[in-house]
Amino acid sequence: MITGEMENLDEIRTDIVEGSAPLLQESSSESDGGGEFNGASFSGAVFNLATTIIGAGIMALPATMKILGLIPGIAMIVLMAFLTDASIEFLLRFSNIGNQRSYGGVMDDSFGKCGRILLQVSILVSNIGVLIVYMIIIGDVLAGKNEYGIHHAGMLEGWFGINWWNRRTFVLLVTTLIVFAPLTCFKRIDSLRFTSAVSVALAVVFLVITAGITIVKLFTDGLMMPRLLPNVTDLSSVWKLFTVVPVLVNAYICHYNVHSIQNELEDPSRIKPVVRSALAMCSSVYVMTSLFGYLLFGDATLDDVLANFDTDLGIPFGSVLNDAVRFSYAAHLMLVFPVVFYPLRINIDGLIFPTAPPLTSSGSDLRFGSITAGLIAVIFLGANFIPSIWDAFQFTGATAAVCIGFIFPAAVILKDRHNQATKRDKTIAICMIVLAVFSNAIAIYSDAYALFKKNTYVYPI
Repeated sequence: MITGEMENLDEIRTDIVEGSAPLLQESSSESDGGGEFNGASFSGAVFNLATTIIGAGIMALPATMKILGLIPGIAMIVLMAFLTDASIEFLLRFSNIGNQRSYGGVMDDSFGKCGRILLQVSILVSNIGVLIVYMIIIGDVLAGKNEYGIHHAGMLEGWFGINWWNRRTFVLLVTTLIVFAPLTCFKRIDSLRFTSAVSVALAVVFLVITAGITIVKLFTDGLMMPRLLPNVTDLSSVWKLFTVVPVLVNAYICHYNVHSIQNELEDPSRIKPVVRSALAMCSSVYVMTSLFGYLLFGDATLDDVLANFDTDLGIPFGSVLNDAVRFSYAAHLMLVFPVVFYPLRINIDGLIFPTAPPLTSSGSDLRFGSITAGLIAVIFLGANFIPSIWDAFQFTGATAAVCIGFIFPAAVILKDRHNQATKRDKTIAICMIVLAVFSNAIAIYSDAYALFKKNTYVYPI
């Protein structure tokens, strides 16, 4: 129940769209578990935002080290963290100035209805693509996959052999019904704080195991010295450097959940420390994962480093460690899923039912359930009928994700509707847009060219 004096339903709706208005203020009896809700804790907010950030992108980061080299690679991870912090600060500052409680509200305030709809569509494209990727990875890990005529056995097949119940479709169906369906039924994002904490812990488990394997290999077999700088030999190798940008952009996209988390905080003014704590935590995990992953596999590092853990590590208990790495990551993605799903549901509700009461109201249960079931069905079908969408994932990262993370916040600063942006703000905003547009234009071209070459290659008879 939303408390306070509000005279106009449209004003309420403007705040609610994009997961926005404070669902509750001091307390409420409508908490998901029953009882009163007095606001989200600082630690719960940090874990929810960190879970939003750490997703499938972490597995592609070691490959960015292979392309960029260790020094530029780590520098880019840190730089993207600072740019993300700046872009979120832009949004939060202009939210306060314009008295807006959502990312969509800020876009509406600066660019009108078209700006809000453009943001909503970008979030739909980005989040649906990301969630399908998550489900595909979970299916690959648990049930296996066939790629280029080679069968990669899943964990269940390796443990129990081939059975009807560990086929890909059935495994994903059971995961959807047992894990995704219950976790996506919470109406408040703070209700996911415990699963978010477990999710971050699982990402740390993956990091610790990878670091441990790397250290053991270093002292037993020795490891080749990784490249510190990129290997630039011709123009095509220069273009290839820009293909890492979509991966780095996707690695930090969390902007669509910042306002939802702020609105549920016990003290909303602490959102900036929440953001910086989450970014510091995630950046540390990213740097360590990239470093140890690349040290371990070197130039054999695959685009998805998880695939490297499908081979013989050459150390005692290697198969057990492989399974531990893959299982911890699959479980991590299962718990990330509802946190990314939360803003997706709110945005599609805002697009389809712009004047309806908020999804948190007691009379919106049917709409809430219908949208939730419909989105889960679309994602489930996508994960089963699209064999691999890593190429599509790169394109969404170079388009929708970069708009959400950098272009839209920078555009708000340049529009400066309330005349509050400083010269420094506008300089940073211009750099963001130029860097985003230039880098991602080249990334799209490089990915499209590589995809075209792959599709037109004629295999010898």
